[in-house]
Order: sequence, then C-alpha cells, then structure tokens
Amino acid sequence: MSSKQMAFHFDEELIELVREKAKAQRRSLNNYIEYLLFKDVGNIPNEETALAIEETRKGDLETIDDLDTWLEKL
Repeated sequence: MSSKQMAFHFDEELIELVREKAKAQRRSLNNYIEYLLFKDVGNIPNEETALAIEETRKGDLETIDDLDTWLEKL
C-alpha cells in the first residue's frame, strides 16, 4: 500500500489525548491515527458481504447439524 503525505488541523488537546493513546499502544502518532481510520472507514463491507450480513439478520440461514455432511454437499 502506498501512502500520501497530507496536512490536517486538529485541536491541540485532542492531539495530546491521541498521542497518549498511541504511546500506550507503542504506536507512532501517525500509525495510531491511520489505525483508527482503518478501523472505522476500512470496515465498510463490500456488496457480497453486505448481502450476507442482511441474510443473517433476517434469519434466512440453513442450520448445520453435522459439518462433515454439510461439507460433502458442497
């Protein structure tokens, strides 16, 4: 993955709090902010995953009583 240098403006108190959290996790400030962004924004499911999540929420799932038998059917 390539990276791009960018400039952002943050509240000083916020940056100090984030810096402390980064230090507690033995991360650089940059790495910690990138980690937080990936955790939030990078967690967007693709279309196939979104459909699977919806299917699960509706309860339209097949019950698997015996994994070996189920795998043989595949």
